[in-house]
Amino acid sequence: MGTRCFFVPDGDTFAPTDWARGPWGDTISGNYVGGLLGHVIERDAADPELQPARLTVDLFRPAALADSVRVATSVVREGRRLKLVDATMTQSGTVVARANALFLRRGVQPPGPRWTTEVTMPPVPPLPDPVPDDVVTLVWTYGKNGDAPSFGLGAWAHDGPKYIWAYDLAPMVDGVELTAFTRAAMAGDMASSLTHFGTDGLPFINADYTLTLSRLPHGPYLGLAALTHHSHDGVATGTAVVVDASGPLGTATATALSNPGFNPPRAPLS
Repeated sequence: MGTRCFFVPDGDTFAPTDWARGPWGDTISGNYVGGLLGHVIERDAADPELQPARLTVDLFRPAALADSVRVATSVVREGRRLKLVDATMTQSGTVVARANALFLRRGVQPPGPRWTTEVTMPPVPPLPDPVPDDVVTLVWTYGKNGDAPSFGLGAWAHDGPKYIWAYDLAPMVDGVELTAFTRAAMAGDMASSLTHFGTDGLPFINADYTLTLSRLPHGPYLGLAALTHHSHDGVATGTAVVVDASGPLGTATATALSNPGFNPPRAPLS
């Protein structure tokens, strides 16, 4: 499969590798589209004093695996306490996706306790020994088998709680170390399949996702716990809690629409 990364820099564009292939054909997977948008936003606009607090990714149309993509960013607003950044991904002159990121200035944490929904994740899974060299993301899914992990999507084919742990093994862009924010940007897209999967499989395809972060993840493990799914007349919304090995750090929400005949393989998300 060539270089073990998702994109290779090519001048001011990024050439997708075959590792970036999604499960629906010769297109770039939505989580790698979002990951690259997050990567470029962080590259162009990050500030060590600012927390990347929200990333919204709009998936306009499938991005072909065969063509390079270009990402352009612009700062929409910048003040003492926040920065708002837009990013647009084009392919052959056509917009295929866009993102909007909000950075907030870190400050003193208020001391009072606040209520939140408690989430109990399955234990962090151990890495296989040896770590396989033919994958770029390790994925463990949990659902109808309780805390026993599965390596495909079949564990989600029920109407009960669902979880996922993921561990990325490759950089987003060749030669660039994978950052905590880029890993989170990729993981946000997983909220769609996690929350919209049911006994009938995955009859919804997402049009966007929004990731919120109160802090950056620590370490290489990222997990999601499904919280909600609501759908009517073929329009769905789902929300998941985003966690790392230390605990919860934000949410991911995906909106989707029904897609008749949509039947993705029940294989690992990688």
